[in-house]
Amino acid sequence: QVQLVESGGGFVQPGGSLRLSCAASGSIFTPNVMGWYRQAPGKAREFVELITSGGTTTYTDSVKGRFTISIDNAKNTVYLRMNSLKPEDTAVYYCKLLSGNIWGQGTQVTVSS
Repeated sequence: QVQLVESGGGFVQPGGSLRLSCAASGSIFTPNVMGWYRQAPGKAREFVELITSGGTTTYTDSVKGRFTISIDNAKNTVYLRMNSLKPEDTAVYYCKLLSGNIWGQGTQVTVSS
């Protein structure tokens, strides 16, 4: 049974940075695809960025040039580096193992002055 545990969320002022981590435990097979999604209050969950075990990335336009996803296959961990954060980035961020449709519990990111 694969489990995903996110960490690294918090409160940050506009323009600040955070790095989220998602550690996977259990049997992870390669190749796989892991992604980050987010859900703001009152809104549907939306795609942010994903990465394959081979390092190919895809992102949504609103985070282009600001967010960077990376993966450490040896540690079964995926990261999301978020720079130049904006208030509209405020949301609960979830990681997902797409190949198994498995979600983490989420971590709150709040961007406010």
